[in-house]
Amino acid sequence: MTLTSALTDRLKEPRLIAAGGFINGKWNTVSSRGKVFRVANPATGEVLAQIPDLSTHATREAIDAAHAAQPGWVAKSAKERADLLKSLHRLMVENADDLATILTLEMGKPWKEARGEILYGASFIEWFAEEARRVYGDTIPGHTANTRISVIKQPVGVVGVITPWNFPNAMLARKLAPALAAGCTVVSKPASETPLSALAIARLMEWAGFPAGVLNIVPGTDSAAIGQELCANPKVAKISFTGSTNVGKILMRQCADGIKRMSMELGGNAPFIVFDDADVDAAVAGAIASKFRNAGQTCVCANRVYVQAGIHDAFVARLKDKMAELKLGNGMDEGVELGPLITDKAVGKVEELVGDAREKGADVVMGGAATGERTFYPPTLLVGATREMRLAREEIFGPVAPVFKFETVDEAIELANATEFGLAAYFYGKDISQVTRVAEALEYGIVGINTGMISTEVAPFGGVKQSGFGREGSKYGIEDYLNIKYLCLAV
Repeated sequence: MTLTSALTDRLKEPRLIAAGGFINGKWNTVSSRGKVFRVANPATGEVLAQIPDLSTHATREAIDAAHAAQPGWVAKSAKERADLLKSLHRLMVENADDLATILTLEMGKPWKEARGEILYGASFIEWFAEEARRVYGDTIPGHTANTRISVIKQPVGVVGVITPWNFPNAMLARKLAPALAAGCTVVSKPASETPLSALAIARLMEWAGFPAGVLNIVPGTDSAAIGQELCANPKVAKISFTGSTNVGKILMRQCADGIKRMSMELGGNAPFIVFDDADVDAAVAGAIASKFRNAGQTCVCANRVYVQAGIHDAFVARLKDKMAELKLGNGMDEGVELGPLITDKAVGKVEELVGDAREKGADVVMGGAATGERTFYPPTLLVGATREMRLAREEIFGPVAPVFKFETVDEAIELANATEFGLAAYFYGKDISQVTRVAEALEYGIVGINTGMISTEVAPFGGVKQSGFGREGSKYGIEDYLNIKYLCLAV
C-alpha cells in the first residue's frame, strides 16, 4: 500500500494509516490478484492512498481467521471483553482529531462534523463495553415438579459486516461494538471510497490488545464477490449491512440458503412535517440540521419537507435565509458547513432529480445547478413539489430541500406514509393531542418530534418496511448478535 503526503502530512500520528487489509492480526500489503485501488479526496481529487484490492481469496482467509478466533474470544469473561472495548474507546477519543482528518480527507464532510462522527462512533464502543456485562438470562418455573428451566444467551458466531461510505467510522463502530461485546468475531468490508477510517479502527484495536482474528478488514472494489463470499460461507453466522435497499435484497437472497441471521439498515425517504402551530424558527433549525448534515448524504436526512398551508410562506422564507448562510467548500477549510458529494455519479443523480422536479412544475428558490467544480453541489431549495416528482419517491442524497404544501393533518400523514420506506420521520407541532396521534400514525422506526437530530447510542436505531430490520444502539442492539438457548434440567 502507498500513502501520500496529502494524507500523512496532516496527521499527528501517521501510523494510524496501516499497510492494507487486516487479516488474523496481520497487515495484508499485497493483493493475490496484484491489483490496487486509489482512495482520493473528493474535494480536491488528490490521491491519498493506493490500497491492495482484495477479493474472494482474502475474504475466505478473513472468515477462517474469525472462525478460529471466535472460541477464544467468547471464552473471555464479559469483563475482559468490556475492558478491551473501553481501551478502544479511550484510543478513539485520544486520536479523535486525526481520525476526523482521515474521515474528511477520504469522504469530504466538514472536519468539525467528522470529529462529531468520531465521538458518536466512540459512544457505541463505550455503551456496548458496558452492555457486555449485562447479557442476562432467565429462570422459568418448571412445567413439572422435577424440571428446572433456564434461558441463556450466546453469541451467534462470525459476523460479516458491510458498511457504506457516508459514515465510514460510525457505521463500523455501531456494528462492531455490540458484536464484540456479545462474543462474536467480525469480518468487515468497508466501502471502497472510504476504507481508511476502517483501517484506522483496526490499528487502534491492534494497539488496544485485541486478539488476532477478532476483527478482520477486507478492503476491495469487487463488492459483489466479497459480499457473495460472506453470504455463502457456512462459517459466517450473520450479516449486518447498511446500504441501499436494492443491495440489501440481493444479500438477503444470497443468505437464504444458509438461513443466516441478518440486520439490515437500508434506504430511507424521511418526511419532515411542519404543522401550523409549530415554532417556525425551531422547525427551520431542525430542517437545516437534518437536511444538510453530511451534505444531505444520510439515510435519515429530511427528504420531503411538508409544510402546512398557513405557515408555508413564512417557513420557506426563513429556510431560504438560513440556507444562504451555509458555507460550501473543502471540509478541511475553516468555517465550511457543506462539503462535496462523494462522486460525479452522485452529482449526476441529484441533477436528474432536480431536473425532473423542474419539468413537473417545481420552482427553484435558490441553488438548482452544480457548481462545475469537482463534486460540489450548492444548497438548493425547491417549492411547489408534488408526489408525481421522482424526489418524492427516491432518496435525494444531496443538499436539496423540496417543499410540499399540505392542508390537513390527515393529508400530511397520508403523504408521509406513501412510500415503501420507513426509517426516520420528523414533525413539528405543539398540540399534544395531535403530536400523540401523528407520532403513532407515522409508519417509521424512528420519529423525531420537534427535533431534527435523532441519533444516539442510547436509543434503538432502525427501520420498518423496506428500510430493513434489526436495531443498533440501546439495550436492544446487542440482542441482534445473540442466540437464545433454553435449558431443561431433570432433577
